[in-house]
Parts: sequence; C-alpha cells; structure tokens
Amino acid sequence: MAVSLPLERRPVESAAVRAPVFVGREREAEAIRRALAATPALVLVEGEAGIGKSRLVREALASGPAGRRTSLVATCPPYRESLTLGPVMDALRRARSTLAGLRLSALAGVLRPLFPEWAVSLPPPPEPVADATVARHRLFRALLELLGALGVELLVVDDAHWADDATLEFLLLLTSGQRDVTLDLVVTYRPEEVSAGSLLRRLAARPPAGGRLERVTLGGLDVAATASVVSSMLDNQPVSEAFARFLQETTGGVPLAVEESVRLMIDRADLVRQDGEWMRRELVELHVPPTVRDSVLERLERLSSDAARAVRAAAVLAEAADRTISEVAGLAGPPAGAALSEAVARGLLIEEDHRWLGFRHALVRKAVYEAIPGPERRRLHLRAGEVLEQLAAPPVTQLVRHFREANDTVRWCRYAEQAAELAIESTDYRTAACLLHDALAGADPAPADEIRLTRRLAEVTRFYRDIRLERELVGRLRRLLASGRLAPAEEGELRSRLGWLLMVLRDFPAGRAELERALPLLADRPLETARVLARLGWPGGGLPASTYLRWLRRAAELDVSGIPAAERLALLFNRVSALLQLGDQSGWSLAAELPDAAPTLQERLCVAVSNINIGAFAMSWGRFDESRHRLARARELAEVDGFGWLLDYILVLQARLDWFTGAWAGLLDRVAALTERDDLHPDAQLEARDIAAVLRADCGPRRGVADELRALAEEARRRDVLDRPLMSAARLARMRLEAGDPAEALRLTEETARMAAATGIWLQAAEPVRVRTRALVSVGQADEAARLVSAFGKGISGRDAPGPRAALATCRATLLEATAGPLRAAGAFGRAAAAWERLPRPYDALLAREDQGRCLLAAGRDDEAAITLLTQVFHELSRLGARHDAERVAERLRAHGVEVRREWRRGRRGYGNQLSPRELEVVRVLATGRTNREIAEILSRSPKTVAWQVNSAMRKLGVTTRTGLAVAAVEAGLVDRPDSTSNPPSVTGPPPSKH
Repeated sequence: MAVSLPLERRPVESAAVRAPVFVGREREAEAIRRALAATPALVLVEGEAGIGKSRLVREALASGPAGRRTSLVATCPPYRESLTLGPVMDALRRARSTLAGLRLSALAGVLRPLFPEWAVSLPPPPEPVADATVARHRLFRALLELLGALGVELLVVDDAHWADDATLEFLLLLTSGQRDVTLDLVVTYRPEEVSAGSLLRRLAARPPAGGRLERVTLGGLDVAATASVVSSMLDNQPVSEAFARFLQETTGGVPLAVEESVRLMIDRADLVRQDGEWMRRELVELHVPPTVRDSVLERLERLSSDAARAVRAAAVLAEAADRTISEVAGLAGPPAGAALSEAVARGLLIEEDHRWLGFRHALVRKAVYEAIPGPERRRLHLRAGEVLEQLAAPPVTQLVRHFREANDTVRWCRYAEQAAELAIESTDYRTAACLLHDALAGADPAPADEIRLTRRLAEVTRFYRDIRLERELVGRLRRLLASGRLAPAEEGELRSRLGWLLMVLRDFPAGRAELERALPLLADRPLETARVLARLGWPGGGLPASTYLRWLRRAAELDVSGIPAAERLALLFNRVSALLQLGDQSGWSLAAELPDAAPTLQERLCVAVSNINIGAFAMSWGRFDESRHRLARARELAEVDGFGWLLDYILVLQARLDWFTGAWAGLLDRVAALTERDDLHPDAQLEARDIAAVLRADCGPRRGVADELRALAEEARRRDVLDRPLMSAARLARMRLEAGDPAEALRLTEETARMAAATGIWLQAAEPVRVRTRALVSVGQADEAARLVSAFGKGISGRDAPGPRAALATCRATLLEATAGPLRAAGAFGRAAAAWERLPRPYDALLAREDQGRCLLAAGRDDEAAITLLTQVFHELSRLGARHDAERVAERLRAHGVEVRREWRRGRRGYGNQLSPRELEVVRVLATGRTNREIAEILSRSPKTVAWQVNSAMRKLGVTTRTGLAVAAVEAGLVDRPDSTSNPPSVTGPPPSKH
C-alpha cells in the first residue's frame, strides 16, 4: 500500500556540503579597500576567535586595486614561546624558494642565521656586534631591504595577538616612517587575547607616519547573514527563518561556530527539509554544545582511525605542515594520502598553497589537542621532536615545546638554551628569560647544565625586568652558591649576578655584601671586576658618599686596556653618571672624555644614553646650557641612528628643562599629551606626570593638585627614585607652608634632609632644603634652620653647581629675615634673585624678587621702590602663567592701595581648571551613562587613557564621583540639561570625533 508523506524529511548528503560564501561583511571589506587606496595605510581588523577576520582580509584584497599589488601574508602560530620574527620568516620562505637575481647590500648578510637555505644567495655575514639591541636594529633594516627587493607593497599579519615581541617591534618600525620602503600593513588580532603590556597596543594606538589608520571591528553575523551562510553550504537552498534565528542566537553569529555547527548537524543527519526549506529536526537545544571545541570533537570521532591519527598529529605539531604530519602520525604511502584527504574533505584540516595542511582555526586545533589522552600526547610530542630534529634547519623553539611536553628533559634543556640564544641575538630578552626559566624550573637539569643556564638567565635579567623572576632567581643563585660545587671563577660570577639582583630589588646591604665577596674571586677577569666595582660605586642604600667614591676610584685604577672599546666606553659612562649623581666635581672632567661620536652603532648608542643621563644630571647642577646641548645631541643620535625608544626620555627631560627655564607656553599641553600615552615607559611617564602636576600647581587653580602631588611623592619614595628626583614632594611642601601648615611641610621634607645629611649628597636635596628652611623659620626653629643651611652649604662647596648655589642664597636670605631683620634680608633676596636669573630660572627668580619686595615693605624703607618691584613681579608672574603666585602678589599690592589688573602671558594658555578638548569629549560621552571601556571604544582610546582623563576632569570640576562629574558638566553648560531626571544628559553639539 502506498503511503503519502506530508513532509519531505531527507537528510543532506555530506558530499553536498560546500564552503560557506562571504556575506555580511561588504561594508567592512569596502573600508579596507578604501584605506589601502591611500598609502601608507595601517588597517587593523579585530574580533573574537572565528569571527572571520582572515576571510574578510582575503576577500577585500581579492578585488579592487589592492588585489593587484604584491603582497606577503604572515601568519602568527599560537606557540607558547614564539620564534623571534618567525611569522615574517615563514612568509618569506613561502614566497620565494630562492633569492637568486635579487640585488642585496652587504647588510643582508645578517639574514643568514634566519634563512640558512638561502645562504648561497645572501652576502657574507657582517662583523657581529656585542650589543643585542644594535643587532636587532640591523636585522630589522635587512628585512626591510629584502621586502623592498622583493617588491612587497602590502604585508598582511594574521593573528598578531600570537606574534612575538620582535615581530611586533618590526611592525612598529614599518609604521614609524623611519624606513625607505613604502609598505601598507593589514593586521588581524583578537583584542581579548592581547595582554596589557603587548606592543600590539602601541601599534594600534596611532596611524602610520604620514598615512592613514583604519580600524575594522567585526561582530557576529545577523540573522539574515547567518541564513545566507547556511544556505550557501547547502547548495543555495533556503533555510527556515526560525532555524536561522536559532542558530544565530546559539552561536552568537560567529561564522566559524555557525559553519562548524552546520557541518556537525549534517554529519549527525540532524538537518531535514520541510516545505522546501532546510531546518533542524528540533529547535529546543543543539545536541552539540555551543562551542567549536565540542563540534570538532564530534566530527573527529567520525573519522577513520588513520584520518583521526593524522588530525591528532597535526594538532600536536600546531602549525601548518606537509609530510611531517604523516611522519608524526606514523603513516606512509597511500594510507597517508587517503587519511589526509579525508581530514581535508571533512573540513578538520584545510589546504594552504596546495602543499601545507593546517587547521581552519586555532580553536579547532585546541579542541583536538586537548582530547588526546596524556600518554598518547607525550608519545606524539616525542615523535614530533624526533621528526623535526632531522630537518636541515631544525626549528629549535618547536623542539623545546615538543621535548618539554614529552618530558625528555635532556633535549628540552639543550634546545631551550639554543632557542634562548637565538632570542638574545634578536634582543628578545623576554622570550629568552622564559625559555631558560622554564628549563630550570621544570627539566631538573644536570648540575653543570643548571649552573650554565642559571648564569645565562642572570645575564638576561640585566635587560629584562620581571620582579617575580628576579626574586626566584635570587633563591636559585643562593642555593647554587651554597651547594659547594662551584669553581672559584663560577662562584665569583654568580655572586656578582646575585649582588646586582639584590640591589635592583632594593636590598642594598645584602647586594653589596655579595659584590664584595665576588671581587677576590674575579681577579683574573678584568671585565667582571670592573662591573662589580661600578655597581659598588653606584649610589643607593644611604651610605656616605665617600664609600661610593672609594669604589669608583678603585674602578678608575683598574687596567681595562684589554677590554673591548664598547665595554670601556660603557664603564666610563657608568663612572661619569655615578660621580655626577654623587655631586663630585670630577665627573665633569670625566664627562669631557666621552666622545661626541663613535664608529660603531653600539658605541653610538652608548654615547646617546650618556648624553641623556648627563643632560639630566646637569639640570640638578643648574648647568642648563650643558643640559640643553647634551639632550639635543642625544635626540640627534636617536633620530639618525634609529634609537627611537630613547626619544621618550629625551622628550620628558626637555620638558623638565623648559619648566626650569620658564618656557611654559604650551608646556602643560605637551606634557599632558605624554602622560596620556599608554606606550610611554613607566619611568618616563612618572617624570611627565611630575612635571604636569607641578605645572598645575604653579598655573593654578589647585583643586585636586595636592592629592596628585602627594601620590607622586609617595610613588617616588616607594620606587626609591634617586638619580632624577621628582619635584612633587618639595612642591607639595611649599603648598602646605603657604596654606599655614608648616608641620606638614617639615614632615614632607624630613626624609630627604636626613638622607642628604647621612650621605653627604646634597645636590639632589636643593629644592626640599629650600622649603624646609622656610618651614623651620616659620615655627621658630631658626637655629635648626641655620644648622641645615650650614650643612647644605658645606655639601655643595667647591662644586660648579649654579642651581644649588642659588637655592643656598635663598636659604641664607630666609635665615637673615629671621635673625637680622627684613632690611638685610631684602638685599639677600635680591642677590638670590640675581643668582636665579643667571641660570636662568625665571620663576624662582620672581619668587625671590617677591620676597625682596615684601621685606622692603616690612622694613618701612622706600615703599615706592617696593611697590614698583612687586608690580613688576606681578606682571612677570602673570605673563609666565603662574596665576596663583600672581594673585598672591596682587593681594599684597591691593592691601597697599594699588589696583592691579590680571594679565596673561602671550602665547597659548594652559587649560588650568578648564577641560581640555580631549577631556571634554570624554565628559560628554560619560554624561550619556557610558562606562570607561565604552567611552574608550567610542573615542578609539585606551581605557587607561580614558580613566586618566575622567580623573583629571573630576579634579578640575571639584567632584569625586562620576555622577558628580556629569552633574557638574550639566551645570557648567558642557552638556545639555536633561528633560527629566530619568534620562541621562545628552551630548551637546556634534558627537565626539574618533581620533
């Protein structure tokens, strides 16, 4: 009997499944093509795993002008320790089988270790350099030359969140404008996997020099696009709206999750046709969990045993490979080919460039890998390591991973050491430290290997700071030193490393003890001995200056003629820095011996750093012409030789010099812009914040500035900032003194004065001593103030230090006012003002002139001259921008019947208590109820920058909460007043621009 079925319920055949079409991304693809039409361009494509970033880039480049350009695609594999510059190297290998016919300069010879298979086509290797930073810079330049020779116009870096630091630094160079090759850059990454300190954030923070930045953020597909994807996989047959909506909601519209879920449902015969539309049998809940991992594992179980073995081997290898997959899986001949073909047909592996096989996405590989039982996983890692060992150029970083996971500790240590050396050659000290640390912590190396690896790790920590690692290394060094199995020279070297680490960790007594114990053990090692003496001579720990000077004299007496020139230059620079910090006049004679130029890049780097430090110390001495010259020379070297990482320090120090010399026009804006940069080095940012806070205190009004100064002073104390002391504590102490709180001013300056007296290092204490003297006098402790000033004078005696000498003149004038009366003090303040003017430090000179006028009025002599002087001081303070001080002088003049009108300096005014344009943008968006993270996304800034600007706005408007800030903004007319209390304020004017 025939039965009529109302529904057509036919499962789809696996063979009918197609690759999904590209849908729902037309706007984003057009944005990429439009951005690449303007060279140079940086296109950032961000989104979560499986969202379709790589597919979007491929489709965008396949059509339009960009598709006709010579491009190079570099994919970053998800290694635990990425091989330095590995993505770029692998992309170049795939792009060319030989370099024959290319015209390359001698510089390209540095590429030989990275591309041994091209050695016959590359120039001979140039002379090696000892400095890893210089070696890295040279390597980057060689890569740029190779890209130019290959005619590459566009570089695509896929999955950049897995890129090593060296690769990211290379990308930063490409966008800096400091290169001859014009190259567009497209970078894809997952924002949720970018760590807080990643250089990728710096890359994404600003457009390329002279070019355009386009940021494309991908979200999930909508219901219509999801339906199109599913339909395209099913021979373009329609799918039900309910099924499309269910699938979109369950997967979040992530294209990879959609595709994998559909494939799994097809494999399970879970899709049927009804009324001409494909739908799922039940829309209650997916039988597969909504993660790609579970869908992959379901499909993996349906493969033949050989195909499953091949997929597991590929998961262990973790990168695209060819026949290596079969070898690791233990397959050969026709069975191997059949297994790989099945894995590709089922979509678990994909084919790249008709040769390489890999996973469609990292989540697929991870799902397979984590499902492999532990013993089987270790066996596969061991097999993978043994196979890769046989390659002509074994990938040592991969070998580290494989033998580590296989628990083959001997080979793990061997390759970890090799991989660390490769990383050090490229100045990737973080990777080197991780490799060495992991081997020491997990491999239980043999005693001789442990000593060698520990010594190398201690050397690496000179360049890579990690407090946790440093503390752990201290314990390991102590255990080795207590083991009794070290040769004398080994013991001396390890004690030297331990001593330096302890000093870095601020345990100065223990560190110095270890350094002193190391000295006799290093008698036959001049370089190590010189380093120990230099470290012992570096100020720190509160010892008398004579102690440090004794060590420095011993370092000067050491015969270093056999040490390489670059090392001798570094030792000379260290001595100069220590002497100038100690306030020893001989440091300037020694500084004159430092060359202004050098033959090698490494030595020029040392010259640049020397000029930076000498420029900073010259400010403490008050030798501003010297400081200006040194900083300008350092900047010239940094810009010419490509030492871009030094520019942050130079810019901040030049800003500090501008503050000292009264070049305040626009200075607050410049410094505030530096503090907003997420990529600024923490030390440079601390100094920038210090200058900005002091400028706000000087330029007024001061609402919230005291708290900022207090926080900075506490941070400086906690970090033991000595070589470049901040101005925050002294400025806060002066504010408290002016507010009638001398006790707090004394408390804030007590530790500095005590330390200066104990060490005899007074140059750095000039600013706090000046405030403390006035505070002591104000509480009737003139005798104590006299003792302080006397010690200060003796401490700077014989030094050509105009700045501290002017401060001493001010202190003596303050004492005279308390002991000899205002008339004699007026003359002394006049002489102090003249000393400040000669530097020049106009702000301090004007404060001294104010005291001179005040004393003349108090003496009752020549009031007309006093009024004239104070009137002039008022006008000069106003023009400088010191509004608070100008108003104080104005009040004194008004008290004597003189009418004064507020006057501003020429040039751009600082914002003072007014919101800057960038702060105003943040406040307007905040007033709509957005969080800091949402504001950051809207304005294309980092959440850290937004938080800083919100706090600054709160301080300027005198509020302490976000709600209070929104209300204050409404009351100030910065945003529209809401119609009712139930609605947030709306943004006035056009929406904030994204920049």
